[in-house]
Amino acid sequence: MYHILVCDDEKDIVSALEIYLQADGYKIYKAYNGREALAIMSEAEIHLVLMDIMMPELDGIAAMTELRKHSNVPVILLTAKGEDTDKVLGLTVGADDYITKPFNPVELQARVRSQLRRYMQLGGGQPQTHIRTIGGISINDKSKEVSLDGEPVSLTKIEYNILWFLMQHPDEVFSPKEIYQNVWRDNPLGNENTVAVHIRHLREKLEYNPADPRYLKAVWGRGYKMEG
Repeated sequence: MYHILVCDDEKDIVSALEIYLQADGYKIYKAYNGREALAIMSEAEIHLVLMDIMMPELDGIAAMTELRKHSNVPVILLTAKGEDTDKVLGLTVGADDYITKPFNPVELQARVRSQLRRYMQLGGGQPQTHIRTIGGISINDKSKEVSLDGEPVSLTKIEYNILWFLMQHPDEVFSPKEIYQNVWRDNPLGNENTVAVHIRHLREKLEYNPADPRYLKAVWGRGYKMEG
């Protein structure tokens, strides 16, 4: 099943698009401004974006420019009849197509199918191995960015490396010695307690209740795991 993100500040338009696209079997994610769209993109696997240009907080052009820094997912702009300059600008900064409001549902569905087909044929549907997402935590190993529920989280280099290591192996338990060897690339020589300190700091930054963690779990007598 393909996942489509629909972003428009007019809720009636979002609802109409959801009806048309669900009829073709797509799963729909909804956003009402560019910031919400980027937050969803950081957490969910999206195969195509339908984005309005004129929106509050962060408009479609700015949101798409930010999106293009790390994703080649197809973007179809939703434009008003008089927005010719914005159409050209949108195509220049990375939009794949545009459709003018009010739109014809049959034309919309055809354009969506066409863009999805092209994207998959070019290998765009292959998993992005530099991105890992578990629950509300997302980590991008190219940009070295971490977010929690769409909000950026600042980590030290060691905290980042521990998180990246554990998120590559969800639900696998690693002893403090194994974590130290894989992150520090060295023999711990009695430094296993250092791992516990960094895990505690990670919990403080990523868990809503560090005393009862949802993600970074301790397995008594064995070590730690990132619960998928």
